[in-house]
Formats: sequence, C-alpha cells, structure tokens
Amino acid sequence: MAIRSAADQLSSGDVRIDIRTDRLEIFADPMIGKVFYNLIDNALRHGGHVTRIAFFCQRDGPSMVIVCEDDGTGIPADEKEQVFTKGFGRDSGLGLFLIREILAITGITIRETGEPGKGARFEITVQEGMFRNGPAPLP
Repeated sequence: MAIRSAADQLSSGDVRIDIRTDRLEIFADPMIGKVFYNLIDNALRHGGHVTRIAFFCQRDGPSMVIVCEDDGTGIPADEKEQVFTKGFGRDSGLGLFLIREILAITGITIRETGEPGKGARFEITVQEGMFRNGPAPLP
C-alpha cells in the first residue's frame, strides 16, 4: 500500500511501475512511504532511459527482501556504497542517505546491487519477525 501510494504521487509518464508486494506488511517507521517515493523519484530523475520500475519480494532465509529495480543506466560499481553518504550525488545528496536512516530506525537495511549499464537494484532487507503477509485484497 505504501509503495502504491508513493507511486501515485509521482508523474511517471511512460515509465511502467510494477508493484508485486501488495500483501506484505512490515513493521517500519511511519516515514516508510518517503523511502519508496524517493526510490521511484530517483529512478525517474537519474536513471536515464528508464522504461520500467519494479517492486517485488523474495525470501532470504528467515528475512524478506523487498527489491526495487529499474532498467535505466544503473549506478557505477565504485559508487554503490557512496550513494548512501550524506552530501553525495547530483542534487542535495540527502535522498538515499535519509532512506537508509529511516529504515535503520526499525533495523531494516538497504543496499544497491544493480549492474551498471543495466539498471539500479535496491534490496531492502527486513528481518524475521518484522514482516508478515496481510489478508488477501478484497475483490
């Protein structure tokens, strides 16, 4: 729900936003919506030729990983950790820094694992006990 709400706040033009996390519920800071908003906004503004942004979940042992990936230009290998540093980047340099800080409040981590030239991929890891599958959506 927070991802859909964030996507609805942005004008994505011809970029398709595919969200396959509808039943996942996570215990997170109320600012979690800003995390997803910023990830989508960054892809739209800095991803180059982005045509698709996708969100999906995958298990990693007892943890759940929420993946946000796009098909844009990606992040250079030597900048994958730097992008989370305060002041790094093209604009204010606060976006990804604040994302990491917001997630850390509840023990959630984020890292960038995309392949340069093929798109960015952010993996948000939620530890066991901090997530659950919610009820099925109403028809």
